[in-house]
Amino acid sequence: SSVLFVSSLFSGVGKTTLIQKVAQALKSSGIPIDGFYTEEVREGGRRTGFDVVTLSGKRGPLSRVSSDSSTSRREYRVGQYVVDLVSFEQLVLPMLRNVSHGSDAEKKICVIDEIGKMELFSQAFIQAVRQTLTGSGTVVLGTIPIPKGKPLDLVEEIRSRKDVKVFNVS
Repeated sequence: SSVLFVSSLFSGVGKTTLIQKVAQALKSSGIPIDGFYTEEVREGGRRTGFDVVTLSGKRGPLSRVSSDSSTSRREYRVGQYVVDLVSFEQLVLPMLRNVSHGSDAEKKICVIDEIGKMELFSQAFIQAVRQTLTGSGTVVLGTIPIPKGKPLDLVEEIRSRKDVKVFNVS
């Protein structure tokens, strides 16, 4: 299988750490790899949001704790976090399109950490992930949550693909 996803029920289990270590090992073996991971942002010991970090070293906000509880209609929220879709798409979409349009000679491993609620507010991201998964020869290494409530469509679609191997970590 050329598509591997790491999954867990809870955050903080170490999915991202595992992905980072694998990516580092592949990179240092000279294997072409690109992608992104999400990282907690902490201030004074408390989590204030998440950043998107690309493997090429670019970083931008994915979400931040919102100070007020009123929701404007253009705001995308997960719990206490407001998602910065513009920042997320600017960082991630060019990289995903680049990975899936490479010729066979320059096929890369693509890291997608993660495909979760925040990321799935972006329709363009959903399309780009689908294209990356169907792109021939692209090896995808990613993380998905085990839904605690309503299943996430794209996550369930990924789980049920025949070319996907999911490792549950606890």
